[in-house]
Amino acid sequence: MHQNPVIAALHSRVSTGELAEPAPTTQQREAIFRAALRAPDHGQLRPWRFVQVEGDARSQVGAIIADVEAQCYGPLSEAQRSKAAARLMRAPLVLLVLAKVKGHPKVPPIEQQLSVACAVQNMLLAAHALGLGAMWRTGLVTFEPLLAERLGLAADEQLLGFLYLGTPKGEPKAAPVLDPGEYFRRWEQP
Repeated sequence: MHQNPVIAALHSRVSTGELAEPAPTTQQREAIFRAALRAPDHGQLRPWRFVQVEGDARSQVGAIIADVEAQCYGPLSEAQRSKAAARLMRAPLVLLVLAKVKGHPKVPPIEQQLSVACAVQNMLLAAHALGLGAMWRTGLVTFEPLLAERLGLAADEQLLGFLYLGTPKGEPKAAPVLDPGEYFRRWEQP
């Protein structure tokens, strides 16, 4: 039986941590970025913002991350500092995932953050459908207000993670086969 390509992509997507050059082309980026803009968006607030980091800027952002980790969590050894500073070098293109949360009487901040998460999922799926690799990463330092400040984010922007995009190194791992019955059930009157 022929499976719909959208359903096939949904069923086979996995995070790809080993990424290399080349980064997505201009056309691939356009497709990926447009997919983000189709996320559910109650109130049409469009709370998503993404900052592209590539080339030498990855090292600059990495150095900021290492500095903030040292300030927030204590001194780093040289090995820890090098590892923290190199984290954005894992992919040729990294998107800073931002939520621009607006005050709204019917759309609370969590719903706006969830909309951003849906936008990221759409980009992960689009990248996969295009034969690219992608991974959404965070880490404790991601949510430190000092990191947002040092990255130059606006007061109403929240950093929600880093989306790594590139060409998969080697064959992607197989998606685990999960039983939907373990995660879905009918509601019953308590």
